[in-house]
Amino acid sequence: MPGRYDVIVVGAGHNGLTAACYLAKAGLKVLVVERNPHIGGAAVSRELHPGWTYSNCSYVCSLLRPEVVRDLELPRHGLQVIPYESGATFTDDGGYFAYYSDHDALRREISRFSRRDADNYERYARAIMRQCRFIKPLLLRTAPDPVSNRPRDIAELLYLGKRFHDLGEREMGETIRFWTMSIGEFLDEYFETEVIKAHLAGSGIIGTGLGVYSPGTAYVLLHHYMGEVDGTIGAWGFTRGGMGGVTQAMAGALREAGGEIMSEAPVARFLSKEGRIRGIVLENGDELQADTVISNMDVKRTFLHHVDAGELPDDFLKAVKRFKSRGSSAKLNIALDGFPSFPAAPEGASFLSGDLHASQSLDELERAYDDWKGGRWSAEPYFDMLIPTTIDPTMAPPGKHMMTVFVQYAPYALASGETWDGPARDALAETVIAKIARHSPDFRDLILHKEVRSPWDLEREVGLTEGNIFQGELTFDQMFFNRPVPGYADYRTPIKGLYLCGSSSHPGGGVMAAPGANAAREVLRDLGRKSAGVAMGERAA
Repeated sequence: MPGRYDVIVVGAGHNGLTAACYLAKAGLKVLVVERNPHIGGAAVSRELHPGWTYSNCSYVCSLLRPEVVRDLELPRHGLQVIPYESGATFTDDGGYFAYYSDHDALRREISRFSRRDADNYERYARAIMRQCRFIKPLLLRTAPDPVSNRPRDIAELLYLGKRFHDLGEREMGETIRFWTMSIGEFLDEYFETEVIKAHLAGSGIIGTGLGVYSPGTAYVLLHHYMGEVDGTIGAWGFTRGGMGGVTQAMAGALREAGGEIMSEAPVARFLSKEGRIRGIVLENGDELQADTVISNMDVKRTFLHHVDAGELPDDFLKAVKRFKSRGSSAKLNIALDGFPSFPAAPEGASFLSGDLHASQSLDELERAYDDWKGGRWSAEPYFDMLIPTTIDPTMAPPGKHMMTVFVQYAPYALASGETWDGPARDALAETVIAKIARHSPDFRDLILHKEVRSPWDLEREVGLTEGNIFQGELTFDQMFFNRPVPGYADYRTPIKGLYLCGSSSHPGGGVMAAPGANAAREVLRDLGRKSAGVAMGERAA
């Protein structure tokens, strides 16, 4: 394989593959290098128990930008997203609260608990949609540097200022307040029923080292509402065959465009000289040359482990070290001998195909966060539990099922001094299984195999620093023109020709592909190449 390329992308996660696809479609000679024997990063489907396919880390699809799907023709390369329509929280009194996608059905369900809450849900939904309409156009735009005098930064600031001004005085105030307040305070303003608030609050804390009353978690909820499936805003779905279906489709699009992928090729260091990128050196000693290198690794892993510190400004290094990437999540993948019973659910309940929870109140969620702050996994964990085989039977043998359980909170460093490679792994699993079994009496007996993904596993296998699934906290001080650090939100870095495209850059985490698309656009701009695709044209000139 020739050692010289136009562009080398480090990391075959979905953002790295997205950037590579756009650049290859623009006619560049592109190589993606991946340290693992498989591609996909956190979006991987693997048979870790014979006959069962697990979505190893990420597990549901919605945030993936439709513009990217269209540009890269991912359905033609095998991508199929199957929407699910509802979910539920099981209550300790043997009941449930169902969250339906159908508006009228949801209103009737909320009315079972509170007429006032049903009326207020209308206001809540409108408030969320207003914020979504404001933020969504910014996802596929490069964040400007507010202190820059460059014409395109000034133009982008003027664009943002106009959009903000067009909100009107009242909405401007509400937007600022929303972006900085907690999800708990936000929900308290609309609802009185604790289980309803607990159900909705999960989207504000999932994947982040914050509690329901931590400032900024209202935006985290919004981040999860900005997705869509088949044009339905806020909908979620399963990728047929697991989340690896996303990255396998991207790999197909890349190869069709002439791009290459090299697996089992861990990078030792980035080659740079006099502030200019020259290529990369693999751990086996091979040197690959390129004048443009894009890192899909997070900003900490990129610059603290693979770049000579002498090539970087001191203030930049200090900012990178301050970047918060605290691990707070774990995941269980479980092979089941059959479908578990949930006595509270009516026969044939549609919500059993959606996301299932068992947290009763905001106070319970906040106590779980307190455990995490103390260096313990939660005694009463929040979990997002799904059984994708109810919709996609290809992931398990006939009559069998696969369950995925995303867990908050699990600290990266345990106060006890234990390691996640010891008894703590099984103890966490038992805590989660015991809570599920309170609502499904036959669940434990159906378990054939379980896999626990601790924050350590997410760091070691996927390369997520401290196991943070978003490559860095989605707090206001780490968003937009501050992501990853002030002055470098445009995917460029202090080393000319070295770019970032992972989720530690704007607009953040989730299987969204926006950072990858945006980074590719800026590379093409610097190379003087014509942009290709809808997602490539949404940055102010």
